[in-house]
Amino acid sequence: MKVFGQRKRAAAALAAAGTLLALAACTPAGSGSPATSASGSSASPQSSTTAPPSPSAEPGTSATVGALVPGFPQALLPLMPGAKVVSSSFDKTTVPATVALVGSITAPAADVLAFYTKGLEAQGFKAVPGESVGAVPSKDFLRGDNETVNISVMEKSGVSTFTIGANVAAESVK
Repeated sequence: MKVFGQRKRAAAALAAAGTLLALAACTPAGSGSPATSASGSSASPQSSTTAPPSPSAEPGTSATVGALVPGFPQALLPLMPGAKVVSSSFDKTTVPATVALVGSITAPAADVLAFYTKGLEAQGFKAVPGESVGAVPSKDFLRGDNETVNISVMEKSGVSTFTIGANVAAESVK
């Protein structure tokens, strides 16, 4: 069994933290707040924005903010019940395919890791030793020789923001 080195885990955690920081910088002020609107309603429809494809974007590559992209492999990476999608992406043009999900939930980081650990292990992924990179809860999974998943969770003020990145075989994302 291959084991990720500490440098790879640190790089994955830094990439996840960078993604979270970039997303936070792009979020309008007040939109990430758990407070409801002035009318008191929290049932407003969730908006999503799909970035236009870049001139170099390949067909089969998509990313969106606030929703799951069309074709997102929910059987592989289901959204944790009660979680909101911050962003998602899916690139089935690469080998292995690349899937990413950023979400937030009012639950402890340990609950997020437990939910995804159970789901991934049920699909044949094995947890790689290690539970964090520095102070960031982070877990890596391996299936076979080339399918990997990383989950990193940042918890602040009772809200856990999690980033999941997966590189998996094409048949895993159908």
